[in-house]
Amino acid sequence: MAKSIFKSLEQGSKGALLRKRMISYLILHGNSTIMELSKALDLSVPTVTKMIDELCQQGILNEFGKMETNEGRHPHLYGLNPEAAYFVGVDIKNSGVNLGLINFTGALLEDHMNTTCHLDNSLEGLQTLCQVINDFVDHCQVERDKIANVNVNVSGRVNPESGYSYSWFNLGEQPLTVTMSQLIGLHVTIDNDTRAMTYGEYLRGNNQAKRDILFVNVSWGLGLGIIIDGKVYKGKSGFAGEFGHTPVFDNEVICHCGKKGCLETEASGSALHRKLAERIAAGENSILAEAMATDPQCVTLETIIDAVGREDMLCIELVEEVGSILGKQVAGLINLFNPELVIVGGLLSMTGDYLLQPLRTAVRKHSLQLVHRDTHVVLSTLMGKAGLIGACMLARSRTFDDAS
Repeated sequence: MAKSIFKSLEQGSKGALLRKRMISYLILHGNSTIMELSKALDLSVPTVTKMIDELCQQGILNEFGKMETNEGRHPHLYGLNPEAAYFVGVDIKNSGVNLGLINFTGALLEDHMNTTCHLDNSLEGLQTLCQVINDFVDHCQVERDKIANVNVNVSGRVNPESGYSYSWFNLGEQPLTVTMSQLIGLHVTIDNDTRAMTYGEYLRGNNQAKRDILFVNVSWGLGLGIIIDGKVYKGKSGFAGEFGHTPVFDNEVICHCGKKGCLETEASGSALHRKLAERIAAGENSILAEAMATDPQCVTLETIIDAVGREDMLCIELVEEVGSILGKQVAGLINLFNPELVIVGGLLSMTGDYLLQPLRTAVRKHSLQLVHRDTHVVLSTLMGKAGLIGACMLARSRTFDDAS
């Protein structure tokens, strides 16, 4: 049972923290030998051996045979017991909810994509979300007390340490995590949706072991995830990455944050939708003209992306414009952070090179050559599943992340 298995790790003692450090290392690096763990954790071999024996007896770790070597004795490999615990990830989208279940080794066992769920920013909306999560848990047919954590991705300002969300479901004095834990009957954590996408891409995407990464989430809004030296950067209050609200333009467009001139007002899915409506109203041709004239709200980002795939020239032009504007600002991020990798994800990344190529061109034009020459700008490999995978992985890592 997950709660009883991990009880010894909740003591706050030095031994408990060391065991958490070992588990965190195995989460990131996979099965390891005693010698590898000794070097990585800077602990003596006898100490590591004792800890492994204890964790194996508790059912948290397993021995996975011997590692093949060219000479000498073959050391034993140790890793996470896949059946020790399970974790649920929840990724809230405009059009619905994505839910997933992973085991302790991070294997995705169940995923329900695009579960229809109309969520109002209200107590009723929160109750609906919790019911959807409970229905998913029941469907998975895993003992509830073996689910150690549920992590929910929430857009906007989120403090994952305090458990408060300041954009969605900020409904009372107690943290959102406490309210959801009470409604679901399981331990709940929350995090920003872009940060979750970043973490998912870092652990399961094609990042080629890079440790300094920027993830640009171009969806209805615009967010930024930051990984520095292999660690997700959150900022003092968990609000790091509000890239879309950088004051860039001297325009009269009011951002959803209430201010004018935010980057998001010109380089995001919402900006793309607004510009398309304006250009069609001005008489320009598009296969979406009739739908936009009838009911603009029925024209979603998915609709526009589909039109790009059907070579609608107006939609292509507007996506390329977003890419060019965004690339200029990404160039500034590259000058500032000097990352190894910039990953472009989110819904608009589904347009592929129509977004990526003008973005890359602007990066080359506006960033310092000496800085950007070691930076690769690529599309997300997880695409639409980045948020869900990240939510699942955060549900697992947050169980042990107070180990330093």
